[in-house]
Amino acid sequence: MEYIYETHCHTSEASACGELGGAELARFYKQKGYDGIIVTDHFFNGNCAVDKKLDWHTKCELYCGGYKAAKAEGDRIGLSVFFGIEYSYLGTDLLTYGVDEDWLKAHPEVMEIGVKEYIKLIHESGGMIVHAHPFREAWYIDTIRLYPYDVDAVEVFNAGNHDPEFNRRADWYADSYGLIKVAGSDRHEDRSEAEGAVVFEQKLETVQDYISLVRQDGVARLICRY
Repeated sequence: MEYIYETHCHTSEASACGELGGAELARFYKQKGYDGIIVTDHFFNGNCAVDKKLDWHTKCELYCGGYKAAKAEGDRIGLSVFFGIEYSYLGTDLLTYGVDEDWLKAHPEVMEIGVKEYIKLIHESGGMIVHAHPFREAWYIDTIRLYPYDVDAVEVFNAGNHDPEFNRRADWYADSYGLIKVAGSDRHEDRSEAEGAVVFEQKLETVQDYISLVRQDGVARLICRY
């Protein structure tokens, strides 16, 4: 039996570019036959919908609002919903898995430290880093930065890339450095038919299950559809 998981999606509660609320997002993926999703809203150093003037704890609570809405609806309809982050440095986006709201509240320094320090801190906390769409070219990306010796895996297919060449380069990059490959839709709305997903031969109970399987290269296959 195979289980399908979205690894990269956004809610309107926390991502300024998101068009679907968390509950809508959960229903969308349930209707498409997915077994689960990982909500990865844009963090405070990206296109985040949370007011940056608020105090840290309040910002963290609001940031997790989209995930919580998706989780509540997912529990109701039978869709697994896990928490993630899309951390950004001048357009270099790192999908982060394995930390939670309490961890965020305890680590306000993530907004001050460098990228490599951030990756090190996530690893020390038991988390995992996937480099999202590493070769995307866009107005908000000033430089293509690569961290082949720091990240755990590479998003070799991102359905949000407008040029397929960006995905081909990511696949080449992963092959060149022997990096594990994953895929994600980078979904912000419900109009596009394009999708990227990871398929496993076992059901995920926690986000740590996802981390363990990816690190073991236990991905059964990737869904890559434009």
